[in-house]
Amino acid sequence: MTAGRELARTLGPLGVWSMQLRSADRPEVQDAAAELDERGLRTLWIPGLDGTGVLADAEHLLRAAPRSTVALGVLGIWGTPATEVAHEVAALDRLHGPRTVVGLGISDPRSARSHGQRFGRPVDSMARYLDDLDAAPTPPAANRLLLGALGPRMAALGAARTAGTHPFLVTPQYSADLRADLGPDPLIAPHQAVVLETDPDRARAAARAGVGAFVGFPSYQNNLRRLGFGDDDLVPGGSDRLIDSIVAWGDLDAIRTRLREHLDAGADHVAVHVLGSADLPMPAWRELTTLLPALAGA
Repeated sequence: MTAGRELARTLGPLGVWSMQLRSADRPEVQDAAAELDERGLRTLWIPGLDGTGVLADAEHLLRAAPRSTVALGVLGIWGTPATEVAHEVAALDRLHGPRTVVGLGISDPRSARSHGQRFGRPVDSMARYLDDLDAAPTPPAANRLLLGALGPRMAALGAARTAGTHPFLVTPQYSADLRADLGPDPLIAPHQAVVLETDPDRARAAARAGVGAFVGFPSYQNNLRRLGFGDDDLVPGGSDRLIDSIVAWGDLDAIRTRLREHLDAGADHVAVHVLGSADLPMPAWRELTTLLPALAGA
């Protein structure tokens, strides 16, 4: 079995992606992870950012949710040396078994400069980081690695060197196009922002507050243009058409429909990011767990 198929089987069709699951030393975060584990929603995605504290947070979540996988979505490669990542993941494996998945991202030139490094050509820089991981005394296996890829060259690198990709701010059509490009084996695990709100104005306001700023980032703009969005859509916060395409909003049935669209298009797993809550969105997460039986058959 390929690395992508192995990881797809581990992750299942649905996970939750949440900044609120960081600072996982807080009892309420551990309680939330434990409840999701009990309810069968057993893939927890946390943003890796520059790496500060993320593997300590992963350890707290792994301890609280003994049947779950914790995935970093994603860790910027500039702030944490590959040898350190490999060492810390091996330590987590000794404590909790192989339940940590490391998503890696290239971030941007500013992040590289802030750590005294040269950004260079993104695919080449990521390939060197993967080389360093492979050369570590305890390298993570390919089925424990993903790339936060958007463009075709980075996605191809993810398919060749890791289990696959974890793209951000994409549509079901992106999942379909990527599956056609990569073939059947690599894992495709898109991030999908959702708002459980049926009023269009309130839903779109929550969506823009949650992800609208990313619309101005060049890397995301380039990918959104590849998906057919133009200048009228790439305005600050995003046009209504863009927001409705990259953020699923409405009742639970509307959210289920969008998730199935990704899975039917070729995605293996969807990391659901609930927007509109300043704290742990447990009511929404509990609702999402009710979709597991239907999505498992998608």
